[in-house]
Amino acid sequence: MTTEVQWSELQRDPKGVAALADQGEVRVRRRDGAPLLLLREESADAAAVGAVSAARALRNALVHLPGEQGVAVLVEEFPWVDVLPETDRRRFVADFVRAVAASAELGRWAVLAQVVQEWRATASIHADPALAADLAVSLDDIGLDSDFGAVPAPEGE
Repeated sequence: MTTEVQWSELQRDPKGVAALADQGEVRVRRRDGAPLLLLREESADAAAVGAVSAARALRNALVHLPGEQGVAVLVEEFPWVDVLPETDRRRFVADFVRAVAASAELGRWAVLAQVVQEWRATASIHADPALAADLAVSLDDIGLDSDFGAVPAPEGE
């Protein structure tokens, strides 16, 4: 159960809010910013261990599924995977599993969000056959040199 308090209550009575946090999560609402979540360190540690365990179980489950069943499992959650070519569907599953494991290990779920966003964008391209055909054309085929030479190092630090 999450208890909500205002930032001013935390400033006025920090011991009282800490006592609430001993009982469960406390959402601290602020006028000038996003809400904060106050919880005991052991709860955050347990959540991290749980995420890593779930990621490992998911990886093992998907690795041991025969053939396309791993893809079928993820298509239920991400229906746009059906638009991807077959080889890309398997690559998505592999990338998804690696991103879940990396996210859980790092405690940074933006890694998984980025992988899903990139594959969704790829599916969007495949959903538009004309766009997919345009993007599949080699630069050599349209008279452009595909090698633009060495990329200069960025300036600055």
